[in-house]
Amino acid sequence: MGGGHHGDHDEARPKQASQQAMYDAKLDVAYRDQCAALLIPLNKCRYETMYAPWECGHERHTYEKCQYLEFQKRVAALNQSK
Repeated sequence: MGGGHHGDHDEARPKQASQQAMYDAKLDVAYRDQCAALLIPLNKCRYETMYAPWECGHERHTYEKCQYLEFQKRVAALNQSK
């Protein structure tokens, strides 16, 4: 079914952004998570393209996929704790 975009295979995790990189990118504390290293170039692309919705598609997809996988991990951890 489908293209297997969200399979259970273990993908390479994005490199963790340093505290200084997140500070320099002016990321809000709420967004300083495992996917912050992907959000920094996405926000830079958005700024450079004046938030044109048809631009930065690859960066957005990569960031949203990371967020989805992190959500799945939290749900699995919650289900294990029950």
